[in-house]
Amino acid sequence: MKKSRYSFLLTLLTVCVSAVAATETVSRQLFDQLLEESGLRVESRQAFTDIPIQQNPVLAYEHAMRHESGALELRFIVRPLGRIEIEYNDPHNAAPEPNHLFPLLFESLTQHLAANNDTSSNTLSEVEAKEKFNAQWAAVAAFDVDPQFSSEYNNAILLGMHKNDQADAYTLFLYNDPETAKPLISTTLGIMSFTPSSP
Repeated sequence: MKKSRYSFLLTLLTVCVSAVAATETVSRQLFDQLLEESGLRVESRQAFTDIPIQQNPVLAYEHAMRHESGALELRFIVRPLGRIEIEYNDPHNAAPEPNHLFPLLFESLTQHLAANNDTSSNTLSEVEAKEKFNAQWAAVAAFDVDPQFSSEYNNAILLGMHKNDQADAYTLFLYNDPETAKPLISTTLGIMSFTPSSP
């Protein structure tokens, strides 16, 4: 019962926070603002160019890039924790804190984006999350993507990361041919990461 309640909460939370970004003009300026607010950075990659954001009925995203070959598209979702508002009506339990939601939110997003329940996921160790993304938590999931989210690509890998008191952030890798996409994904896996703290 508790798991069902959390799933419902996370679905509402996902829609609620997506709507915050969707109400503003989706532009590179907004994306840069969200990155700064979240303590994140996105590095440039050769042969990748920015592409227009498309309104999406499944999940809003704030930025997208595509490889010149068309074999890989990246979509970025940034959720500053300061923007998250949780409506939680349970007299027996305190509302969950945003810093504690990231594993459940990642699972909820995966289910939201996947075409079916055939998904595989892996949580990185704390050391890997720190080394690769300067994050406190990170996980990766692979699945067939919901065609309502992307009609051009069949496969997806979702990379999620979290840093306490800063943000949850996601890079979605969309592709059709795994063999062609694999080396491109390898070189772009760390394209978004948290900015290292000043000493």
